[in-house]
Order: sequence, then structure tokens, then C-alpha cells
Amino acid sequence: MTVQAFSATAAPATTHHASRCRVGIDIGGTFTDFVLEADGSRFTHKVLTTPQAPEQGVLAGLGVLLARAGIAPGALDAVLHGTTLATNALLERRGARSALLTTEGFRDVIETGTESRCDQYDLMLGKGAPLIERDLRFVVPERVDARGQVLLPLDVDAVAGHARRIAELGVASLAIAFMHSYANPAHERAAAEIVARHAPGVAISLSSDVSPEIREFERFSTTCVNAYVQPLMQAYVERLHVGLAALGVRAPLLLMLSNGGLCDVATACRYPVRLLESGPAGGALLAARLAQRHGFDAVLSLDIGGTTAKLCFIDHGEPQTARSLEVARHYRFKPGSGIPLRIPVIELAEIGAGGGSIARVDALGRVTVGPDSAGSAPGPACYGRGGVAATLTDAHLHAGRLDPRYFAAGTLALDAAAARRVIAEQVGEALGTDADEAAYAVAEVADEAMAQAAREHAVETGRSVAGRVLIAFGGSAPLHAARLADKLGIDRVLIPAQAGVGSALGFLHAPLAFEASQSLYQRLDTLDIDAVAAVLETLASRAAAVLAGLAPDAPRCVSRHAFLRYAGQGHELRVPVPDGALGSDAAAHLADAFATAYRERYGLTIVGARVEALGWTVRVTVDEGAHAQVADSRPVGAGPGHADEASRQDGEPVVPETVRAVLD
Repeated sequence: MTVQAFSATAAPATTHHASRCRVGIDIGGTFTDFVLEADGSRFTHKVLTTPQAPEQGVLAGLGVLLARAGIAPGALDAVLHGTTLATNALLERRGARSALLTTEGFRDVIETGTESRCDQYDLMLGKGAPLIERDLRFVVPERVDARGQVLLPLDVDAVAGHARRIAELGVASLAIAFMHSYANPAHERAAAEIVARHAPGVAISLSSDVSPEIREFERFSTTCVNAYVQPLMQAYVERLHVGLAALGVRAPLLLMLSNGGLCDVATACRYPVRLLESGPAGGALLAARLAQRHGFDAVLSLDIGGTTAKLCFIDHGEPQTARSLEVARHYRFKPGSGIPLRIPVIELAEIGAGGGSIARVDALGRVTVGPDSAGSAPGPACYGRGGVAATLTDAHLHAGRLDPRYFAAGTLALDAAAARRVIAEQVGEALGTDADEAAYAVAEVADEAMAQAAREHAVETGRSVAGRVLIAFGGSAPLHAARLADKLGIDRVLIPAQAGVGSALGFLHAPLAFEASQSLYQRLDTLDIDAVAAVLETLASRAAAVLAGLAPDAPRCVSRHAFLRYAGQGHELRVPVPDGALGSDAAAHLADAFATAYRERYGLTIVGARVEALGWTVRVTVDEGAHAQVADSRPVGAGPGHADEASRQDGEPVVPETVRAVLD
């Protein structure tokens, strides 16, 4: 099979969001990436992430980048930022001391979950500890039913007593999650007012605000995660603000949400749970923009950084989305072993195969890669920072796929001898082979793991990888793109110039956007149009209010969707709601849209089955007319040191046919 490679360069640039000088900053597990657009030019930079104080790496790297570009800090119009801070806090369990206030009888919901097992046959199956310990979960008498009717009034004295106890215990953040509060939030709001009086200074997250949807386990978990990371995010943003001001930056700070929209600092601090996949969302947006500009209807994006590889299906220029996410898995890449969240996200398949992923030979003599990573401290052995484990980056360096002179734009010298040593000792000796074959084996195992993840994700989502274009970005993805495409039967690969900072580049093409959701059960055969219209109007107002102060005069795009299912099913499909006022034909439109979506996903429909709606969502987007343009294509060479005899797939040198296009 012949694999064609297309390289899309991302300079020069045009303005976006009416800004002449903007910077995108993505904090990853190994590197912090920067992309600066200024007056038609683009500059990039990388620094090692400083995990204990992420803002230090951000400020140091930004200072260097601005100086190199000759841009005064005060000239910046916007700082667009994605961070792994909340994700890392969950993984490392270093969030705030948090408490939960819930309905009497539901104290242990976040621990019992759905009582399902991620591995039915593992008799020694472990389980992650809940974020909030049992002695910090408090219950109060109150009850609201699924229709919002009050069955038992809120016991305000019990709330006040718990609030005083929470203050005594030094709790920093509180999650309030009552049964069926999505249908009537009055009790949660009243409890929050009482707690604020008796425990001032405690951050409060309400489930009716954070995730007003049915299924108490997911709603409770989402609210607890929000509370757990909220003080940490607020403190980080404050430190970053102070540091930016000291640097001379006066531009607004906008943060990337997991659904691909930018929001202001206040929104990010109110809903930090929505930032958990902010970096990868930027990468998916970059791939979507490239797909639109090159006319690719079916794309598979591949984003590989230092810790993980992430795959996303992009159809007709739009990345695949979902309304749920699982984080902090006890078994890192085993679905069902983590904390389920109910938030809007760009859907990604993720495996532990990044540049820093550790390679070893297990007791059965098999080469394994990941899921643990060397990160940025100490990093791969070839970084020369004290790392002693063999990693995927070490394998690539020894195989000749990396040139030490150009790594991280020449800012980080690589030690080829160290890479050879750890690959030979930790992989080669166990396999009874030399370092060359061992390095190839490590890369091949990683490639096959990615290919298998892509196949499984395609089956799970009712899609196919056949006929797609592979868009590869992130520091490690271009090293794997050709081999992965070959395994998947893909014959076109697009690698953007500046691919190593792809997510940060994607931030520059992100819209200001916010999505609000609400549960409201409706049968389509008895659809209450007035009730649905009222919910959609409320959601539109809520989303618009979040964006009101950011671009008050900019045009807005409003998209509405319903979550539908056949009666008795446990999962819903997202279908569009017709624009404008809902008429008498709304139910028929929704039924037709659901039948189409169901057939596309499962290949059939269930004739005669009743269709019902469980929830509704509205996304408001502010797009100020920025767009990308494709310049004249021209052939170029592969570049120095990147396609010589030492760079090989299956032992043969690869010199791709390259077409260069300009993405603004």
C-alpha cells in the first residue's frame, strides 16, 4: 500500500476573534506548548511542563516566546489556555478537602455507583476510593419527586447543623446534590444559602447547576468532581493572573472547555469539571478545521503527546461529541473503572501510548508500552534529566526517527547513547536481540495498540475507518502516522506543519461557546410543546448569559438538540431540534430525526416502539467571522534530518510525497 502524506503548514496567519495578537497555551503531561499569532506571522515554542506549579512553565515560556517574536506583553489581545490541572488533580488525588450534602438515604451513592463491574470475571477486582470520604458526607431530610413536586420539605435546622460542622472540619469545598433536583432546584438553592451563612469561604457546587440531568450517580459524581477541583482551579487562575500581570500582559484570559468552546475565567472557575479534556479538544478542533479547508468529509485525528494517544472521528468537518466522560480510572484504560461525568465533551478514544510511555518486557516475554509515563520529570532517558526507564521516545531516537538537533525546536538536547543503552538493556536483553530490533519492536507494539483502539472505537460508535484521512499532530503523532494508516487501510495522511503544538494551534480556531442541558421527560406521542419550548428558552438564556460579557455585539449561533431513546432503553441518541418556534409537527420531526440517527448507528429501527425524550440541550456559539484559507499548493522536500536512511518503517526508508497547504 502506498501512503500519501500531506503536510499543511500553519503560517502565515490571519486574525481571529477580531484580535491582532493572540497566544494559545496548552499544558500537557510532558510539554507546555505555545502558539503566538501576531500581525500575519506565527511563532511557536515548547517548554517542559512544571507539574507542581504549572503557571511557572507557562510564564517562563511565554516570556521567551514574546521576546523572540519581538512582541511587547501589553500588545497581546487574548490568551487562550487549555490545562490538565483538573485532570492531574483527580489522577493524583490532590484536590481540595471536600464534603457532600445529600438527601437522607443517599449518602453512599457516589461509592455504590451502579454496582456494575468493569471486569466481570476478575475475582480480585479493585475499586478506586471515592473522592469524598464517608465521614464527610452529610444527609438531610428532604425529598422531591421526579416531577419536581415536594414530598418532604427541607429540614433547614439539619442543614445549618451540618454547615457548622463543615466549617469546624476545615472543609474547603462542598457539593450539594439532592434527589431529583434537576426537576426542582429550590431545596439545593436554599441549602446553599444556609451553608454560605454558617460556613463562609466554603466553595459550593450545586448539582442542579453543574449537571441538572437524571441519573443520580452521574449527577452526584459530576458535582463532587467539580467541588473537588474548584478551589485548586481558582488558586491556579489567580496565580496565573498575577504572573501574567507581572509580565505586562493585560489581555483577557480565556479557557478551553472539553466541548471545544472558549469561556471566561469566571465560568471556568464555576465549572472546572468542564475543563478536564480541554487540551485534546483543541487538537480535535484543529483537525476539524483542516478537514473543512481541504474538503475531507471523513477524518480520523491522531493526537499523541508525551503521555497518551487520542483518536477522534470527524465527519463533515465536525468532531464527534458526547455527553459523558469517565475520569480517574482505577484501571487506567479500562472502561467502567473510573468516575462517570455528565458533561458535554468532544468524544475521544484514549490509550496510554505517548512519547514518554515506558516500554518493558513482561513476565510472558511480551513487549508492552505504557500506560505509565516518564512525564517531564524525569522524562525519557534521552532527555538527560535523570530518567532511567526506556520509553517510546528513546526507541524513536535510536531508530533514527528523531534528529537530536531539531527536537523541541532545538531547545532540548537529546542523548542518543542513553536511549540506546536503556532500549538495549531493558528491552533488547529480555528479548535476546539487539537495540535496533528492540526499538522497532517497541514502536510496532505502540502502533498496533493505536490501530486496535481505532478499530474498537469505530465499532463502538457505528463508524468505519475505511476511506478516512488521517490527520496527525502532537509531538509524537507524525512518527506513527504512516504505519498506523497502513494498519488501518488509510491511504491519505495529513500532517500539519507545527504539528507538535497542534492543540495550542487549535485554540486559536476555537469559538466562544457554552452548552447548557436540562432533563425533561417527554413522550413524543404526547409531546408537551409548551413545556419543551420553555426549557429550550431557559437553556438558551443560560448559555447566552455565560457569553454576554465576552462579545456582546457579535452574532450568535444557537443549536438545539434532544436526547431520545426507545422506551425501556438505557441510553439516548442526540438528535437536532428544528430551529425557530416549535409547531404541531415538532414531534414528527424529532421522530424522523431519531429514526435516521438510530439507523445510522445500529443499522435498523424498532418499528412500533414508543420514542421518548429524556433531556434537552442548547449550545450558543459566538463566531466573529474568522476563517481559514487554503493557499496555492506546491511540492516541497521532506526537510533536513527527517527522512534519511536511518528513518525507516519495516526496515525501509520513507520519503513521503508531500503537498504543502497553508492554514490561516
